[in-house]
Amino acid sequence: MAQLGGALALVGAQLRTNTATDGTATALLIRDGRIAVIGDDATVRAAAEAEGIPVRDLTGATVTPGFFDSHTHPHWAAEVTAGIDLGGLESVAEIRAAIAAEHARLPEGAWVRGWNLEYEPFEETGLRGEVLAEAAPGRPVALICYDLHTALATPAALAAAGITGAREFADASEIVVDAAGHPTGELREPTAYNLLFDAAPSPSHEVERDGLRDMFRRLAAVGLTGGAIMDGKDRTVELLAELEERGELDHRVTMHHWHAVGDTDDDVARVIAGKDRAGRLWQTGAIKLFSDGVIDTGTAWLHTVDACGDGKVPFWPSWERYGEVVRAYHDAGMLIATHAVGDFAVSRVLDVYATLPERSGLPFHSIEHLEVLSDEDVEQLRGSGVTASMQPLHMQWRAADHSDNWTVRLGPEREATGYRVRDVLDAGAELTLGSDWPVAQYDPRLGMAWARGRHTPGDPTAHVFEPSQQLTGEEAVLAYTLWPARARGHKDRGVLAVGAVGDLTVWASDPVAASPDELPELPIRLTVVEGRVIHEAQRGAWGP
Repeated sequence: MAQLGGALALVGAQLRTNTATDGTATALLIRDGRIAVIGDDATVRAAAEAEGIPVRDLTGATVTPGFFDSHTHPHWAAEVTAGIDLGGLESVAEIRAAIAAEHARLPEGAWVRGWNLEYEPFEETGLRGEVLAEAAPGRPVALICYDLHTALATPAALAAAGITGAREFADASEIVVDAAGHPTGELREPTAYNLLFDAAPSPSHEVERDGLRDMFRRLAAVGLTGGAIMDGKDRTVELLAELEERGELDHRVTMHHWHAVGDTDDDVARVIAGKDRAGRLWQTGAIKLFSDGVIDTGTAWLHTVDACGDGKVPFWPSWERYGEVVRAYHDAGMLIATHAVGDFAVSRVLDVYATLPERSGLPFHSIEHLEVLSDEDVEQLRGSGVTASMQPLHMQWRAADHSDNWTVRLGPEREATGYRVRDVLDAGAELTLGSDWPVAQYDPRLGMAWARGRHTPGDPTAHVFEPSQQLTGEEAVLAYTLWPARARGHKDRGVLAVGAVGDLTVWASDPVAASPDELPELPIRLTVVEGRVIHEAQRGAWGP
């Protein structure tokens, strides 16, 4: 059953069109998945009735273009989040208790899987799997940290995966070992920890496919109509195509193929050969690369080393090879996103991007995260054409007393250079917002709340991090709608205009007017993808 666009009319609403005509129309009509009419209620009602198109009265609601998460991992998340959510557990004892409960529940032969593990509980013991082994005697336990850059395995899990000592990797991944050369259970970066997870039992094709379908529907419930998948692989393409053929794809997707450091020229050629694979709601033609790791583990690439002496090494053993790969994908007309958390990593990626020739009619590339930036880095962004894809939502792990691991490594002075979204905008760079789900919550209302308030939403006593970097309500909406579309070269997305795709997020009231503290509780009335209602809240959830 091939998927087709829907037909729908909405009346009685405030429309935030992201165009010069914003503020005049109150209704719109979608035909075959695209906006066909925008105007007053009477005009749209008449057009809908003439064509037999259903009409929904949205009195009091606000309609925006569909919200787009510029950095997400829904395929990975569908698998990763199947285990225990370890977020918020503050001690090794609490983690052991959660593992023990899961151990008692699971059948023989199953692994204990967990996600959202935080680093702070292991400050005294270090990340050592043996401290968790007794919670699930004899059973493999494989956990992944909240940032998806480190995994932790018990001795039983290491044995099941055949991990007995250190190995050499093409990138900066590492099997951490003790003084005797025995693995501690800490596995840094994907090339290392995939040895662990690849050994765990895999879901069936049907379970994997339906899990991705259901994940997209969860995202729709918070108003997301699409996103950029930043860890795409051939399997992801196959699942997207199958879901769409079954009429079960409810998300507009750009898939960035994940280029690993060890990939060869033949791998690059293969990816380029498949760059035009696309469906009605999904497309490829984009690449994701890493330049460094994360601050918490000392693998970010920094101008000045952190408090532990880390931050000196890029993810690529050969930075020249990174430049060669970027040029190959650029010349092939592909869109490139490079993970760069550390300030020096951002600067070095900008250096490489600056060597690339112009491509008429094609958008330029992005840098993902940009967690810390020096003044010189911000200035380097000016006029570069680079999109800064950022996640202020990740500030939720910072502590007002500077005791969090991120700040301890950076130091209080450099902490203030974190998440400089306002400075990036003022430098004229394009800004997009996202979640990095499942690293952080996928709800864009939380993402906007952190970008605007820079404090824990709903807590009037919460510390505000760098208030000078706050975004306005309108900027936060634009960074989830128009700006991501513009960064990807789409003129028919991110706006409410005749001819634009019928992707809409319908709010109980205006998200721009809502305060940062009110945003997380602002109801989503409808989520519409290509004219089809994917999510509809019960009336009691948004008003009488």
